[in-house]
Amino acid sequence: MSYLLLKHLHVTAVVVSGIGFFLRGLLMLRDSPLLQRRVLKVAPHVIDTVLLGSAVAMAVMSSQYPFVQPWLTAKFFGLLAYIFLGMMALKRGRTKAQRAAWFSAALLSFAYIVSVALTRSPWGWLA
Repeated sequence: MSYLLLKHLHVTAVVVSGIGFFLRGLLMLRDSPLLQRRVLKVAPHVIDTVLLGSAVAMAVMSSQYPFVQPWLTAKFFGLLAYIFLGMMALKRGRTKAQRAAWFSAALLSFAYIVSVALTRSPWGWLA
């Protein structure tokens, strides 16, 4: 598979994952029973697996790795923050207000990761 095809797959997975998280967050805030649908429980794992797999493949093909390239290190730690914040927003937050705050923080983390990817700077859009 070519690098360009992997990059397009990765970017598509980023967009689908981000939209999916945003929609699931809105459903959570509305206490929607749709969140219990099987597709909304399985699809994020499939999409995120494609996202991670394409990222690893691109890193290997380009010989650019986290802890070697500062911008990839920033994306890695941004991803860890996004996972934690998203988990708190969708599953672990105790009150609706807490979940809303975690959700907002997760969306900011997602935006930071995208900005780092687009600018290839650990500072993202602040660079």
